[in-house]
Amino acid sequence: MADETSPRSDPQRAQVRDAATMRALAHPARIAIIDRLFSGESATATELAQVSGLSPSATSYHLRALAKAGLIEEAPSRGDGRERVWQSQLRGLNVETPPERGAAERAADRELAEVFMDLENQRARAWLARRDGEPYEWYQAATAAGVQLVVTAEELRQLNDQVLSVLEPYARRNRTDPPPGARRVDVTYRVVPRA
Repeated sequence: MADETSPRSDPQRAQVRDAATMRALAHPARIAIIDRLFSGESATATELAQVSGLSPSATSYHLRALAKAGLIEEAPSRGDGRERVWQSQLRGLNVETPPERGAAERAADRELAEVFMDLENQRARAWLARRDGEPYEWYQAATAAGVQLVVTAEELRQLNDQVLSVLEPYARRNRTDPPPGARRVDVTYRVVPRA
């Protein structure tokens, strides 16, 4: 468990430990929806359909599932009240399934992790497909690296906290006034023990 100063202990991040919430999240359209709403924006089902890749009615179904899981909520109306507007007070997720959890939680955690990994891989492949058309400064700035470490579990936990702390000031939720030329980038950080 992260200490109180760790980015993983941020009260604006949902602490997801139950199978029902993990299952509610384990869909690419729902991940796209929370990605938009966790930025602090509010949006209608029609607006979110553009990011989910679904129809507004299908998007509404996913919005209700996310609301039932407590991850989003209805926002104040923008005017005449004919459209439902959605928002989230959350700015991220921490998914944690300790070994003592039941089989349902472990299976839901695995399913959710696979959805996130598929999404991260799709984003990396999309970058590879378009990088030759990007400005050279962005081509040079993008990177992928693999490093094999030799660490104890405690050292690895500390390293994870340090890396996340370095990234935190640049997180979209914290960059209320980014400098000119800034753009969104995806950072994937995976640390997995080898067999």
